[in-house]
Amino acid sequence: MTRSARVLTGLLLTGLLAIGVIALLKTGLYGWTTFVLTPLLLGGIAAWTFHARSGDQAALFGALGATAAAFSLMTLKVEGLICVLMALPLVMPLGAMGGWMAHLIVRAGSRIRGVAMLLMLPVPPGSILWDVEARPSVYEVRTAIEIAAPPERVWKHVVAFSELPPPREWYFRAGLAYPMRARIEGSGAGAIRYCEFSTGPFVEPIEVWDEPHLLAFRVTENPAPMREWSPYGELTTKHLHGYLVSEHGEFRLVRLPNGHTRLEGATWYQHGLWPTEYWRWWSDGIIHRIHRRVLDHIRTLAEHN
Repeated sequence: MTRSARVLTGLLLTGLLAIGVIALLKTGLYGWTTFVLTPLLLGGIAAWTFHARSGDQAALFGALGATAAAFSLMTLKVEGLICVLMALPLVMPLGAMGGWMAHLIVRAGSRIRGVAMLLMLPVPPGSILWDVEARPSVYEVRTAIEIAAPPERVWKHVVAFSELPPPREWYFRAGLAYPMRARIEGSGAGAIRYCEFSTGPFVEPIEVWDEPHLLAFRVTENPAPMREWSPYGELTTKHLHGYLVSEHGEFRLVRLPNGHTRLEGATWYQHGLWPTEYWRWWSDGIIHRIHRRVLDHIRTLAEHN
């Protein structure tokens, strides 16, 4: 095959694959097909298209091809910059692996190449079927600090707290949702707490009111977890609604021997992204930072009021 024909074929295959990925994202399938199988295939196509002459070169072409494809989603108004950057640590190595695997297959004999292609045939439909049927697990994130005040003083700032100062952390300023204030309507079990974020309020009916030891609640409404940044303005993508969902939360206050309070904040949540362990690394980290912002503010209020 001539070089021009190879490049044309590679571009055609990449375009067909891109159409498939965009269709998956538009329907909300953020799973193994999108984040694992597609980077592998893109890496393999890139290495084959540019006729990599070594395994290292094939891996490089694969990583660059998968990265370019990820950024193209932003230019096509399919995803925002933050989500593309979060996906790169997963996409780039998989693209490199796909390029390296394609190089090995090209170097192999025609019989081995045929067997490899036959083995690949059932992978895409099987992967899509798994993505459709998979159900997310519930994860727990717990964060704790010590406050130089007794639980009785801390409690009133847990139930509701005043306006937080504007965030200085770059990730909140870049678009991740952050807490701003909390208010409550009523008192005791059955009261409704509203934790207001930069993207909207969490609605939290109180289930346990054990003053000054435990405040536990379920979550009936979740705001978007971020504001997507795009050169085209704000985007509304599928994963901003119904994919990172808080289900329950609690604040636990423990009296320490020195008269201080150990304050623990916990969130139980789900997310609909796969591979779950990769995306959980991001979501756990984000929730920890949200917890810390709230707990630090409560500490400031309790220690100075």
